[in-house]
Amino acid sequence: MFENSVGTAVLAASDLSRAVTFWHDMFGLDPVRTDETGATYVIGGVPVLIYESEFAGTAKNTAFGIMTDDLDRDMAELRARGVTFNEYDMPGVKTVDGIAEISGERGAWFTDSEGNIIAIGEPAGDGLEWVRSLLGARP
Repeated sequence: MFENSVGTAVLAASDLSRAVTFWHDMFGLDPVRTDETGATYVIGGVPVLIYESEFAGTAKNTAFGIMTDDLDRDMAELRARGVTFNEYDMPGVKTVDGIAEISGERGAWFTDSEGNIIAIGEPAGDGLEWVRSLLGARP
């Protein structure tokens, strides 16, 4: 099963034009494809389809995650572009200046223009290289 398949991420937007502007302004990305289904980007070797839906932003969980080798660098860049990181204080997750440390890994979350929660994580040890090896991606 799924021998000839590719995984993708799918994020809903209540306003596709606003979401396209957000992805351009925050990530410096333009769609690799735009059609009647929405706008598709590639980030970290993963296709991400942004499509219009009245249910956008209704999930209270992480909708998309990005792994990085330097969380501080990427958070500083996103903050410079206007991103505000979420603060949490719940069992198992407490952020300080937007960053949670969990089992040696560091992570941060922010909410996009459409209400989707996006996570950025800096894995411990060889976690990033391991995921890259799964994707066949290069740094």
